Amino acid sequence: MPVHIDDLMRLVCHISEVEKLQVAMKSSGKGALVAGAMAFAGGLIGGPLGIAAGGAVGGCLGAWMTSGQFKPLPQIIMELPPNQQQILSTDVHNIVQHLDWTDAAQLIALVMGNAGLQKEVMTAISAFFLKQLNAEVRHLD
Repeated sequence: MPVHIDDLMRLVCHISEVEKLQVAMKSSGKGALVAGAMAFAGGLIGGPLGIAAGGAVGGCLGAWMTSGQFKPLPQIIMELPPNQQQILSTDVHNIVQHLDWTDAAQLIALVMGNAGLQKEVMTAISAFFLKQLNAEVRHLD
């Protein structure tokens, strides 16, 4: 049976909506830039002690600026380039390949009716986002 990427992406979106999954995009480059700029400014003003103080303040500021940047997972999935959607769909297909479905609705019903499969798909989603996008997936509380 041919792999239907759209069906698999709809499954991933459905599970992420039901489970209220969000993705935290890690912006370490922006945080590092702020920390470095503050260390530099501190060094200009206070010499070696200024570098230490500026780096500490800049590090805290950079961490604060980049924390809590969560987006709904379905939004992120729809924004993924085709090659990354292909990777994610392959990961999910490896889990559901033994199922026989004709459309996305049937695939969603089959997976949602099996708690074990649902958990495996959620694990694959989390692993994909961590490995491919350096992003953390979490449940919205």
